[in-house]
Amino acid sequence: MRKSERPRTVVFAYSEVGHRCLRVLMGLGADIRGVFTYEDDRNENTWFSSVKDLAVAGGIPVFTPRGFGDAGAAALVESLEPEVLFSFYYRDLIPAAILAMPRLGAFNMHGSLLPRYRGRACVNWAIIHGETETGATLHWMTPRPDEGDIVDQERVPIGERDTALEVMLKVADAAERVLTRSLPLIEAGKAPRIPQDESKATYFGGRRPEDGLIDWGAPARDICNLVRAVTRPYPGAFTFLDGEKVFVWKATPLDEDTGAAPGTVVERNPLVIAAGKGAVRVEEWE
Repeated sequence: MRKSERPRTVVFAYSEVGHRCLRVLMGLGADIRGVFTYEDDRNENTWFSSVKDLAVAGGIPVFTPRGFGDAGAAALVESLEPEVLFSFYYRDLIPAAILAMPRLGAFNMHGSLLPRYRGRACVNWAIIHGETETGATLHWMTPRPDEGDIVDQERVPIGERDTALEVMLKVADAAERVLTRSLPLIEAGKAPRIPQDESKATYFGGRRPEDGLIDWGAPARDICNLVRAVTRPYPGAFTFLDGEKVFVWKATPLDEDTGAAPGTVVERNPLVIAAGKGAVRVEEWE
């Protein structure tokens, strides 16, 4: 099928998953009429590849609206006459009026095994809760985030020492494969619709830097899960030692009971701190 015969496609994308999925669409010859994304924030640790740069290099029109607060953004999307719409880690909620425009549907790539971990920071939350797997899910979009029928999903293992960045890159790999499998079905109007099991749904909100404060009364394993969930390139887990704020970038749980109160430094070299259950060996701090 020639590109001119493919459904007109509009993409909303950001972050590494956005870049990877846009690259997949381009490589498969999709008829991409426009890409909506964001200008990089100088105050953010931008560790991922640029959606904007990729689209520009491919000769695709790029739009960076400041949200959907006025009718102008919706009119701009409508002018592109989308038949398929994709959202890949786009940060703003896309209005229902835009979701209704494409005749073949609007689809979102989410970084969890839906219906679990709907919402934001899904990889970080999965690690914080000690999950051993997550995934990438492509689903139909509805006005309510992450609730639409599932098209396809792929599982991703979470190792005991994996950081959020390492898991996110695994999710991005899985997202590429899911999209590659699903695109022919979507363009043919034959995308599966697998209802989500609402009884298994969980939802989590965004995280703030201050949420990285370590609770030493928690079990050592939970503390180390937090550390690896928010370590670089994220803001980091932190505590206060000798009156100073200290960021903990890498840590290992120790099962032995120190007999000390939680938060007590029981060794200095290496740095070992008592937890509510067990202790934490701090391997990298600042």
